[in-house]
Amino acid sequence: MKAALCTRFNAPLEITELSLAAPMRGEVEVTLAACAICHSDLHFIEGAWGGSLPAVYGHEAAGFVTTLGEGVTDYRIGQRVLVTLIRSCGTCQCCADGRPVRCEAGGTEYSPLSLPDGTPVTQGMKTGAFAEKVVVDASQLAPLPDDMPLDVAALLACGVITGVGAVFNTAAMPAGVTAVVIGTGGVGLNTIQGARIAGARHIIALDVAPEKLEAAREFGATDGVLATDPDARAQVLALTGGRGAEYVFVTVGAVMAYEQALGLTAPGGTIIMAGMTGNDDYMRLNPMMVAYLEQRLIGSKMGGTVLRRDIPRLIDLYRQGRLKLDDLISNRYPLARINEAIADTAKGGTRRNVILFDAFEGLP
Repeated sequence: MKAALCTRFNAPLEITELSLAAPMRGEVEVTLAACAICHSDLHFIEGAWGGSLPAVYGHEAAGFVTTLGEGVTDYRIGQRVLVTLIRSCGTCQCCADGRPVRCEAGGTEYSPLSLPDGTPVTQGMKTGAFAEKVVVDASQLAPLPDDMPLDVAALLACGVITGVGAVFNTAAMPAGVTAVVIGTGGVGLNTIQGARIAGARHIIALDVAPEKLEAAREFGATDGVLATDPDARAQVLALTGGRGAEYVFVTVGAVMAYEQALGLTAPGGTIIMAGMTGNDDYMRLNPMMVAYLEQRLIGSKMGGTVLRRDIPRLIDLYRQGRLKLDDLISNRYPLARINEAIADTAKGGTRRNVILFDAFEGLP
């Protein structure tokens, strides 16, 4: 099968032929139709999070089941499925508590990918979806309706569940509050529309690009503030009656954004930390001020998603016209042009670029 292989950090990916092992017990082979490009992929490609090379990244995908491993009974050949990086054992304490994104089962370093000469290839994020096929654990899949376009469905595998889930699951944000969303990229836009669906009274978007603030309004932001304005904090305070916001969502992996969030949060308010920084990034924090104001900082990994619970709900919201998915796609590219798609994503300003595989054209 063809795949986009990372052989050197911060270098173009190489389209090459790889071997894919047959699924083992509990695993499923999925032929992919589409895979969106997430900024997490860029961090790995740039080497910001380390890892072993060569590797295949990509983790926001959809396709159809082509081979079932032993013991897999929940899926059938030909079924349309979402492919995510959320792998859960189902038996550890976190899985038992309904928090599969925090699954404590480390698993093995086994990868089904290899070069034709047998050289092992790392399966990035246990998914490796910049490829025509993947073999993943069955827990990483979610069923999709037959009438849902797979390029649109792929977005549900990461950016949408991370953003909307930060509101619904991590924050459990009630209606009638004020929310600030720092960063209006793919995750940020989904956080904004999650806050809209949840019934926020005001949704204030912050970004460094004016044109992205306009896009934020399309997804439900009531106000926009340029994050680089010297009086950005004063603007947010003016919009919130001088208090700040009850909920501040940081959706970009920038220390500056996290430090800015501290000054935008109301007494007793909550900062939801959804943006992922580099391994060596640290923020400045005055513990006394946070303690005095009784503020909370809460991490949000993949929006606290439970696939079998959350994906059907999001699909229903999409069908009702309340959740925008089609509007999130900026451009579509074939696998051969993946480096162009990655460069466009790295520039900023795009919502989601999606790679379409040959299998996409063959689907009804």
